[in-house]
Amino acid sequence: MNTPGELGSFLRTRRARLQPEDVGLVSYGARRRVPGLRREELAQLAGVSVAYYTRLEQGQSGNASDGVLDAIARALRLTPDEHDHLRNLARPGRAGRRPAPRVETAGPGVRQLVAAMEGVPAIIVDLRYDVLGWNALGHALLAGHLAVDAPARPADRPNTQRLFFLDPHARELYPQWDTEARRAVSSLRLAAGEHPEDRGLAELIGELTMKSPEFAALWARHPVRACTSGVKDFHHPLVGRMSLSFEMLRLPDSGGQGVVAFSAEPGSASEAALRLLASATGPSPATATGASTGSGTETSAETGTGPHGGQDRPAERGRPITG
Repeated sequence: MNTPGELGSFLRTRRARLQPEDVGLVSYGARRRVPGLRREELAQLAGVSVAYYTRLEQGQSGNASDGVLDAIARALRLTPDEHDHLRNLARPGRAGRRPAPRVETAGPGVRQLVAAMEGVPAIIVDLRYDVLGWNALGHALLAGHLAVDAPARPADRPNTQRLFFLDPHARELYPQWDTEARRAVSSLRLAAGEHPEDRGLAELIGELTMKSPEFAALWARHPVRACTSGVKDFHHPLVGRMSLSFEMLRLPDSGGQGVVAFSAEPGSASEAALRLLASATGPSPATATGASTGSGTETSAETGTGPHGGQDRPAERGRPITG
């Protein structure tokens, strides 16, 4: 998704949110044809020529130095996430034909880990937010209306972004839907900037843009934020309201896969509701439902090896999951 137009769109949205007085420039009250800063004003603040900045915004300068990008980021008052996104857009790598998306699988070790998380809803996702596996409570919390073995079938595999914007159940599950929608698009923007060559990700964005007016409107605003932790409000059809903390852990050497887990404040009504949901769900299975092995059968949690050939390393906080 990293095209010259993406870079220009991002820079224009960031110029539009700043007024001259916000950055110490004098505004003489003349009618302005564009919202926010003009190109020449931003170029002045960043210490580059107007011609150079114009070429950059139009995608005609693919070798911007770190110093120039840092100066533009400071002038636009970008957040650290936005600054990283600017770098990704300004240096998209060599353009070429995107290869067909490959079918992702979660390693048996991480599926064993997720299955063992009693009382903790958890799911495994790839960089496109396809669900590669979940434990019983993760399934019950986020997508109980879907078949529990759906992640094991690539053709039916859930995608948290698609579920959030296209599945009517999401409107009921997330009482703060507008807030979660901004989180979702911000996360997807980061993923698109980090993986411009991924055809499956580009196809997902295209599908959501065509099918969801809300997604299309948010995407055009170019929000960028890494939502790796926080609190989500739920209104679950079985147990009612819950406020759950979430943490996203990116798995090393996995090509962008990660685990997201939810927890409730000890002693809270949300913890009681989560326990009630767990009791209604029943005992966790021996394995986290997910991708099959190459032989076409599910790998047992008792016999599965780690995802890194027996040399597992601790997970890292990383790219967020939404929905």
